[in-house]
Amino acid sequence: MAHTFDELHTMTVAQLRDIAKDIQHDAVKGYSTMHKEKLVPAICEALGIEKHVHHHVVGLNKVEVKAEIKALKLKRDEALKKNDRKAFKEALKRIHRLKNRLRRAMV
Repeated sequence: MAHTFDELHTMTVAQLRDIAKDIQHDAVKGYSTMHKEKLVPAICEALGIEKHVHHHVVGLNKVEVKAEIKALKLKRDEALKKNDRKAFKEALKRIHRLKNRLRRAMV
């Protein structure tokens, strides 16, 4: 039976232990005494499931936005070296806005 990280994370410890008892893997040895925060990653390792949730960006081209942020960070560093406070603040604001756009676009 295939499980996902989200499914495992929402299960109770008793349900997780039932799944773990059928698995023959070193990661789940001692499953009967494990707590949920240790049991979920152990089951994920034994079943080959990724241990974290991936966020997907919808409506934006993530690569382009990150490239723009990288360019702005270079401008920010140059402005800092030149003691150009106005350019420094402008770069910080634009970086902040772009990062917020990325976060809002995540699903």
